Amino acid sequence: MATIKEIAKKCGVSVATVSNILNGKPGASEATREMVLKTANMMEYMPSYVAKSLKTKNTRNIGVIAEDMTIFSIPDIIDGITEYCEKVDYKILLTNLRLYKKYNDRYYHREDYFGIVKQEIKKFVAMQTEGIIYVTAHERIMHCIPEDLPIPAVMAYGYTESRKIPSVVVNDQKAAYELVEYLIKKGHQRIGVISGKQDSIHTQDRLLGYQKALRDHHLIYDPELVCSGDWTRRSGYECVEKLLRQEVTAVFCMNDLMAGGVYDRADELGLRIPEDLSVVGYDNRELSSYYKPPLTTIELPLHDIGYRAAEVMMELLAGKIKTGIKELVYQVPCDRLIRQSVREIGSVNCIVTSLKIWYKLKKEPE
Repeated sequence: MATIKEIAKKCGVSVATVSNILNGKPGASEATREMVLKTANMMEYMPSYVAKSLKTKNTRNIGVIAEDMTIFSIPDIIDGITEYCEKVDYKILLTNLRLYKKYNDRYYHREDYFGIVKQEIKKFVAMQTEGIIYVTAHERIMHCIPEDLPIPAVMAYGYTESRKIPSVVVNDQKAAYELVEYLIKKGHQRIGVISGKQDSIHTQDRLLGYQKALRDHHLIYDPELVCSGDWTRRSGYECVEKLLRQEVTAVFCMNDLMAGGVYDRADELGLRIPEDLSVVGYDNRELSSYYKPPLTTIELPLHDIGYRAAEVMMELLAGKIKTGIKELVYQVPCDRLIRQSVREIGSVNCIVTSLKIWYKLKKEPE
């Protein structure tokens, strides 16, 4: 690739003239401008963005720290970040911490890896990135980003509890409310829940949405209709029988994997979905559309979380967000996907279904 000096020599003009023309500055004649630009194109001139950024202190780079790229939620979030950054002509520099590969989900409740995060942040600061987006595996409260960071930072899919560092999260409570309300409008009153791990913010917010939907439709919350799972298909399989004995007509699973476990056990009992039992899930994992019948679920707005996190970052860089006043939390709405796993029932259908389930369970050995 040619340098500015080589272009100047080829055109018979000064280096300053070439530099001004390539940077869009006035002063040269139209003929000289056309000659320089044509020559630069012929000689395949490529500007040094590194040198330019060092001079202007504007790298147009955003550092992205991902906890582990193998976790299903993270690639879509990063794709959203990338899409918005492309839109505004920014590049991302990506670091994958590989925390799940190293520690499995045990690291969710640890802080000893925060030092690793801070080292990566220091590297990005040294590289003159303009801001940093930290992408978590799932929503939880974290304080791994220093408050005195010299550049803006945003957490995607997690809570910083900070007045300086914004958090971009999913609106789980509203989505769960709308999903349970859908079941209620279909005639279901005894709606069982298979929750995720109890210490999960996702579990807590989705349960709150369930409870509010019941309250707003004058149904009494019964804790006996809530079974604690652990996000695995096995826990859905194990929990559903307990709920069936409570004469539920529908089950709200807090993720699609546990819903798969419900399908498995229902099939073993000879129960049909949705004729004998309605089931809804959460996350819209790819497998949910292949269940038979396809699962009604909530689509996590992972791409939108990343997109919004990048958008918030640009607003911080532009000084459009006032920090230090209150905790900065931005919620992203979810979409409800209606498929074929829910049926509408009346009081007679409910009694018939309950009797059928009772008979099936009675035939099962204790």
